[in-house]
Amino acid sequence: MSMTATGPKSGSQALAARWRGVAWMGGAVLSFLLMALSGRELSATLSTFQILCFRSVVGLVIVGTLAWHAGWRVLHTRRLGLHVGRNLAHLGGQFGWFFAIGALPLASVFAIEFTIPLWTALLAALLLRERLTAQRAGLIVLGLAGVLMILRPGAGLLQWASLAALGGAVAYALSYLATKRLAPTDAPLAILFYMTVVQLPLATAGALWTWQPPDWGQWPWILLVGLTALSAHYCIARALKLAELAAVMPVDFLRLPLVALLGWWLYGERVDALALAGMAVIVAANVLNLRAR
Repeated sequence: MSMTATGPKSGSQALAARWRGVAWMGGAVLSFLLMALSGRELSATLSTFQILCFRSVVGLVIVGTLAWHAGWRVLHTRRLGLHVGRNLAHLGGQFGWFFAIGALPLASVFAIEFTIPLWTALLAALLLRERLTAQRAGLIVLGLAGVLMILRPGAGLLQWASLAALGGAVAYALSYLATKRLAPTDAPLAILFYMTVVQLPLATAGALWTWQPPDWGQWPWILLVGLTALSAHYCIARALKLAELAAVMPVDFLRLPLVALLGWWLYGERVDALALAGMAVIVAANVLNLRAR
């Protein structure tokens, strides 16, 4: 009797946890959409480095407050060098993403971002000597083919923005590998704290070349870009803690059609058939990669 009663209860709890994980991933999707909208609005008047500078300031205030409440010992680390390396790569990823957000259709930037898991698998094989199967290698090639379908040869700023988006995806993949090595020893709050501490002076140094004071109308966007940058990571962490990757990742894929709709509604952006096909190829490569894992 007790075993029969426990079984359904355990299954019910697992199902409830899975749905909570899906809800948290929905929060991450909303955070990414708002961050993209904020970045697009700020890019009209502020340089990419200046956006990253303000983003780090807002993040440092929030994370510093949380660390103060939790106790400063939570920030202890013996791997400061790895934190610095991680955030050099992460800053490169952010620069590429925000630079592209201001110049490319939002859906194109998000589609290229979805190649990060594929680049992570490739870099893990090259740098960490993880096994790269023939199936994984084929999926990386498939994802790259999707990128080429989206980023057909352009000219001027669009060409540079395309390269920035692709380079940003590779840089993000490097930062994810570093995060994977930090996670077993350092608290998540410490990882976020050193992210803001390392990136703030670097972003500020780059912003000084084109610095201009933001007007009052830009401050809500500045606060939003800083808040959503943290909330996106927090929601993903909570989602993956509650449910398996296969359960929550389909929600993340909703970012692509939603951001395409957002770009069309607010900025009149249109996605042609070949770009749509490229996005579908990238999503398919991600789904197959997830199944292979």
